[in-house]
Amino acid sequence: MACLNALKQEIRILESLFPTHHERFQVISANVDELACRFIGANGRRFELHANITETYPSTPPIWFSVSEEPSLSPAIERLSSTTGQDNHLLSQVKILVGELCRLQKLPEPVELETDWTFHVPSSKSTSSPSGSGESGIGTREYDEEEEEDDEEDDMHIEMENPPTKPETESDIAAENLLVLERLKDTQRKDYLKGLVSGSVQATDRLMKELRDIYRSESFKIGVYTVELNNENLYEWYVRLKVVDPDSQLYQDLTVLKEKEGKDHILFNFFFKDTYPFEPPFVRVVHPMISGGYVLVGGAICMELLTKQGWSSAYTVEAIIMQIAATLVKGGARIHFGANKVGKPGQYSLSRAQQSFRSLVQYHEKNGWSTPPKEDG
Repeated sequence: MACLNALKQEIRILESLFPTHHERFQVISANVDELACRFIGANGRRFELHANITETYPSTPPIWFSVSEEPSLSPAIERLSSTTGQDNHLLSQVKILVGELCRLQKLPEPVELETDWTFHVPSSKSTSSPSGSGESGIGTREYDEEEEEDDEEDDMHIEMENPPTKPETESDIAAENLLVLERLKDTQRKDYLKGLVSGSVQATDRLMKELRDIYRSESFKIGVYTVELNNENLYEWYVRLKVVDPDSQLYQDLTVLKEKEGKDHILFNFFFKDTYPFEPPFVRVVHPMISGGYVLVGGAICMELLTKQGWSSAYTVEAIIMQIAATLVKGGARIHFGANKVGKPGQYSLSRAQQSFRSLVQYHEKNGWSTPPKEDG
């Protein structure tokens, strides 16, 4: 509880130092799970940044990523991922972040950074575990009834001045999708307690946010695409693209596909590594067979942004889906109806897609990506 209260106090301080009208750095929203903020750079350019606060905070620092597609932010974000000790705390993280961004953008630091914030950061005593192991986590920390009573007055004061955000159960996410999120969270808690954690903390937290954001997305809600986890595995998604440019031949082909086979979508398989979001997902077409549109043998997709060379941690899953849809249309993709019978030789497979994608990467690493343009593959 002491750890949770200290985090709430840090959030309160940040909101007072950097309100939404601050000229350089703005805290847009904040709770004990996530911080959303904005940096105002040169010429008034705005950069959106998020920090996910994990179960193991402050033993591990918050996981930062940029929503803005700006590679120059990467050095600042990478520095935050390698902090230790007191620098893992949210106040210290923000101070480092703002200072680094101002340095990179050659801007004067805001006067708020000149204040000594160290007295706000809780001591190691307040963040150590009851067993003395030195490992703590907001979600797993134990506390006794006396400690809870001591902190209750502090909690009430903080909550009154900072009303809690709207509970997720009352948000604009459909009930069935909320259940998916809750099951995933429950599974993660159980795995964490059993020491059976798969993937990485940073990848899991980022993917949970991506899935939550997709459930809130207007494009998702109106049926442009759907997402489904394979056996509720957060690291493997099935994406069904249902809507493409109505003036394209691919749109007409999808209409025919629905008439002939009863399927109204292109099915993609997304695989995420535990290094996500610092490495791209592997994406392949599962069905139907497609000719053109930069779709390779086996169903892999020729797009630079899906390679390490062209990837940025700023890209979101929805942005990838929309870019793939645009690439298919721009590349003149057509559905190959004669090759879509199940079991027919040449049907797409994961192994063939991976093999063709590796060959693609090797070729472009040697020859570059001069044409087609980056967004087209």
